[in-house]
Amino acid sequence: MKRSINLLLLPALLSAFIGTSAAQTKTSDNSNQPKVIETFSVGDNVYVRALTMEPRTGSLWVGTSAGVHEIEVATGKPRNTFTRNSGLANEYVFAVGIDKDGYKWFGTNAGGVSRYKDGKWKTFFPMHGLADYWVYSFGNQKNGDLWIGTWAGVNVVDLKTLKFRTYVKELINEWVYGIDVDKQDRVWFGTEGGVSMFDGKTWKSWTHKDGLGAVNEKKLLTSPNTGLGTRSRHDLGFRSEDGSATYNPNYVFSILAAQDQTIWAGTWGGGVAHFDGKKWTNYTVKDGLAGDIVYSMVQDSKGSFWFGTNGGVTRYDGKTWSSVDNRTGLLDNNVYALAIAPNGDIWAGTKRGVAHLAQPKGK
Repeated sequence: MKRSINLLLLPALLSAFIGTSAAQTKTSDNSNQPKVIETFSVGDNVYVRALTMEPRTGSLWVGTSAGVHEIEVATGKPRNTFTRNSGLANEYVFAVGIDKDGYKWFGTNAGGVSRYKDGKWKTFFPMHGLADYWVYSFGNQKNGDLWIGTWAGVNVVDLKTLKFRTYVKELINEWVYGIDVDKQDRVWFGTEGGVSMFDGKTWKSWTHKDGLGAVNEKKLLTSPNTGLGTRSRHDLGFRSEDGSATYNPNYVFSILAAQDQTIWAGTWGGGVAHFDGKKWTNYTVKDGLAGDIVYSMVQDSKGSFWFGTNGGVTRYDGKTWSSVDNRTGLLDNNVYALAIAPNGDIWAGTKRGVAHLAQPKGK
């Protein structure tokens, strides 16, 4: 079943990720297979970069390269569509955060952060304390402090005063794509140079030398894209000039603090890395991932992990792996965002739209 969301289509402001064919995956029986039950189109040249569920209102917030939508999850109907004309600083939305007071924070590409609630907007730029105009992730601590990941370090915002504090040199790399907070209230950061963690007092970091990211068994070209010196033109494509895939295991697109307090990191070409507090274990297409570039991750209430990759969506229940791709219902194989609905269903954001996936009937 396909539904269509109407929106104003605008030119893309950032070069998009280049697609890839679906990787071979190890699958279990059909009872463990995720299933795409419907899709929602946002336009052929529009990318869905962020998905954030708001259980209190029953809304799914969809950040795209042409604006942001609020969708009623129960019906799939759009409640709101926001562009610059509405109050967004920039239509290209890479991250959507929701703070403890219900404010929505939209991280944009080159437009800073726009905050929204009840029809009122406020935008923050570096002149207000924001680390950079390019904003890619959010995270909430127990005391309500909001963390913001940018291309020039991270901010932590005191929501009472709206004062911004910035960290740059403490990180392994200033280009921050993923943020998550574990049960100990430690903040984890996925960057272009590895993983960093802040426990409130001290900082620690890990790189490929520490075991982060699988070895380059396919002998892929190492991507030269580190971000350094390329702020005016930062290439997010993962293919080399001749079209072949590249490898950069220190480049972490996504980070997840699991229910058991272990950490998962999605890398560029090195698969997904699992940190138990002492060592890293890496999983790739050889184990069952749909693709070795892992853009997004979530864990459902049953404890199963869902990975958005360059080859589709993969579910891992701790024993078996199963995947869906564009041959089985996805609009595109590059899955940049994932979110879990209150009923346990999974929503996946790709180029051209959003897919609604049902939980497997099995375990």
